[in-house]
Amino acid sequence: MNNIEQNLHDVRNRITLAAQKCGRSPEEITLLAVSKTKPTDAIAKAIAAGQREFGENYVQEGVEKIQYFSNHEDLVWHFIGPLQSNKSRLVAEHFDWCHTIDRLKIAQRLSEQRPDGMPPLNVLIQINISGEESKSGILLEELVDLAAKISSLPNLTLRGLMTIPAPENHFEHQVAIFRKMEQAFTQLKALYPQVDTLSMGMTDDMEAAITSGSTLVRIGTAIFGARQYRA
Repeated sequence: MNNIEQNLHDVRNRITLAAQKCGRSPEEITLLAVSKTKPTDAIAKAIAAGQREFGENYVQEGVEKIQYFSNHEDLVWHFIGPLQSNKSRLVAEHFDWCHTIDRLKIAQRLSEQRPDGMPPLNVLIQINISGEESKSGILLEELVDLAAKISSLPNLTLRGLMTIPAPENHFEHQVAIFRKMEQAFTQLKALYPQVDTLSMGMTDDMEAAITSGSTLVRIGTAIFGARQYRA
């Protein structure tokens, strides 16, 4: 068993334990392997260990990996980084999901640029739950209006919400922030029956996120090791 295979096993165990602790089924939670800056051989090891969903932060790098692994038709690729308008076409043409919708203009471009014959692009609205000026995302009070506009776009499917909260070391503080997202997610589901995804939780706060209703955790370091920063 290689390190990545062992790490995936350990992360899946963490998900199972966290889910069972709060009375949830582990099957409710998707593990997204964050493969940004990681080489294709590392991703290949994760695929060999049964991982099928991958998250990329950089458009060009992500597209290259999608093309490299194009013979694996069962892989699902999520774009989880900030998205600039001039890169939207590549996301629309290659990715299955985009987690970082925070303005109507980007959503409109993705819908217009999604190729005919491809299924709608699954999208999540990014919430800036901690109100940090340095972070992307909308405020909760803007959600209902943006969701209504996005849900009407023909080549997108609004699937839910994503957040990256400010770092918190205490479990109770992490849960308190994530609970705000859970409430917003519940309200959104009541408006749009196709909404089913709450993307929150990373290596250091995944237990709190699962306790608070997360359906998808984005894990990089615990699977692939410490980040390798791009030159």
